[in-house]
Amino acid sequence: MVKELSKPARQPKAEPVIETISGLPLKSVYTAEDLKGWSYDKDLADPGQFPYTRGIHHNMYNGKLWTMRQFAGFGGPEETNARFKYLLSQGQTGLSTAFDLPTLMGYDSDHPKSHGEVGVCGVAIDSLEDVEILYRDIPLQDISTSMTINGPAAIIFCMFLANAQNRGVDLKLLNGTLQNDIFKEYIAQKTYLVPPRAGLRLIQDMMVFCTKEVPRWNTISVSGYHIREAGATAVQELAFTLADGFAYVDAGLAVGLKLDDFVPRLSFFFNAHIDFFEEIAKYRAARRIWAKRMRDHYGAKDERSLKLRFHTQTAGCSLTAPQPENNIIRTAIEALAGVLGGTQSLHTNSMDEVLGLPTEKAAHIALRTQQIIAHETGVANVVDPLAGSYYVEWLTNEMEKGANEYFKKIEEIGGVIAGIESGYFMKELSDSAYRFQQKLDSGERTFVGLTGFTEEAPGPKIDILKIGGEYQERQVNRIKALKARRDNEKVASTLSALKDVMRSDGNTFPLLLDAVKAYATMGEICDAMREVWGAYRENAVM
Repeated sequence: MVKELSKPARQPKAEPVIETISGLPLKSVYTAEDLKGWSYDKDLADPGQFPYTRGIHHNMYNGKLWTMRQFAGFGGPEETNARFKYLLSQGQTGLSTAFDLPTLMGYDSDHPKSHGEVGVCGVAIDSLEDVEILYRDIPLQDISTSMTINGPAAIIFCMFLANAQNRGVDLKLLNGTLQNDIFKEYIAQKTYLVPPRAGLRLIQDMMVFCTKEVPRWNTISVSGYHIREAGATAVQELAFTLADGFAYVDAGLAVGLKLDDFVPRLSFFFNAHIDFFEEIAKYRAARRIWAKRMRDHYGAKDERSLKLRFHTQTAGCSLTAPQPENNIIRTAIEALAGVLGGTQSLHTNSMDEVLGLPTEKAAHIALRTQQIIAHETGVANVVDPLAGSYYVEWLTNEMEKGANEYFKKIEEIGGVIAGIESGYFMKELSDSAYRFQQKLDSGERTFVGLTGFTEEAPGPKIDILKIGGEYQERQVNRIKALKARRDNEKVASTLSALKDVMRSDGNTFPLLLDAVKAYATMGEICDAMREVWGAYRENAVM
């Protein structure tokens, strides 16, 4: 008799691992049990009410839609001026200026390090003359203007102010935002100019000047966008950005500014990545954390100091070169997350940005994406329609909890500048980026068209905006002509006075303004800074 073989015991099927794109573990279902200890009054409240989790205004987009602010800049100031005017004619409601790499690094277009980069990733700006062309025929007092520049931010802003004054515009009427977030440059984007403490002094000097003279201007846009692009998780983006913001508050207080005089002019800039609910929770947590810290730690009395205002840009790092039309869909979903998260202004990436500068057609589609969300979907009709969702509220709480843990770590290592100098932030980002890449390489996470659902045959041909050497030639010729006709003795005098004040404890901003008005170039002014303060060299991250 043949003995019957016993069947192996059936193994329970392993539960699939569920997590956000940042790696936060999730359950399949969330219930009221996940919100134990959670309080509507303490953690949520109504829109427009402390701690502003549901939005900083009671009626949000019922009162006014977000500002549609498409990032634009390429070639010389003539080309970017034309793009600005085109976007405004198509319904854009605010300007956002992208500068080329030499400008971001503080070099003129005729510098050897600028060769091949002039006008390539943004507009080339060398002097006040370029800014005059850049904003020609645009009513500066009537439109909000944003400028994405950090190391030499004070210089470019002086050019903007000098241009406005030359046109007879009252500086107190100007409305806009200067990114001017030097901390995130050392942490993530790396277009720094001078060492951190000198860079912070430039920001402090500008805050003092603008609080009195340009009161409607946002002096710093504390930027998490580039931190996320460098590999951060959502929690790291949230925590490092707000930690930078707290450090700028401390810096303003250190130079004698009153909290409620300058904090309302700090704004924020966040990434909108592809994990829909994680991003929405991040924005809601950001408002809550900021409001609590401003009231309970700093003692803010003005409600405007408690309200975190932010701009959103869809994630460049989520775009793929293969099947670039898929990027339209990604951008639409990310933009929707920004809107449902309560953003005050929004940039939608163009489908071709992973290949080159946006073409006019691609920028047109990106702007129309915002307009369709605003006017066709109905999502702007109700304030914070996702509030009360067990999952959204739990995820918001997790974001807040994770950020607070990072705040403790940053405090333990001595603060933001100490974290930059020690390489702490850079190591955190590189570790997160490596973990995410491992998930892509293993197939644990799929990017459609890149790591899954790929196609052998090439897709439709995409036009790419290419920047040739003629832009550099024109900029170099313009610099030569400028230096030949300006008062070079006056330029030398203003630069000498600027260096003197940099060696003292005086305010550098008025001296920067004098140098700009004398038509000193970006490179000349930045060379003066490098001469006095030295150029920054990053420590290797071990």
